[in-house]
Amino acid sequence: MVALTINGYSYLVDAPPDTPLLWIIREELRLSGTKFGCGIGLCGSCTVHVNGEAVRSCMVQAGDVEGTSITTIEGLHYADNHPVQQAWIEMQVPQCGYCQSGQIMQAAALLSANPSPSRDEIVEAMDGNLCRCATYSSIVGAVARAAEIAGSEA
Repeated sequence: MVALTINGYSYLVDAPPDTPLLWIIREELRLSGTKFGCGIGLCGSCTVHVNGEAVRSCMVQAGDVEGTSITTIEGLHYADNHPVQQAWIEMQVPQCGYCQSGQIMQAAALLSANPSPSRDEIVEAMDGNLCRCATYSSIVGAVARAAEIAGSEA
């Protein structure tokens, strides 16, 4: 049994502690916003926050995150109105959308750590989150816009 806190809720999951967090999120808890991409931590589709830090959930064993606070895309904002989500909609970033929850979670972690990133800092932070549709310039623009939105809300 693994005890996890995800999106503010406590769960006791009947799974071995070495189970990848991604599979507990998707298969056991049915939170399908976190996507399976590559399974080896390279694409970023499975990005979630562990204590506010962006991590690849396919590479994290559930037993290693007991006692932490885990946030998935479903828990980023109670009304799906986080500044990054607002910017993604405003800038019409997604094409197919498959990677977008991971992109959004990576961007939200960046802005939490650095509320006013430069373009180069955005590119560096988002590097490694892959998008088959190649919407990278839109993603960079949306992260910059999200920083503006968050700054005006502060």
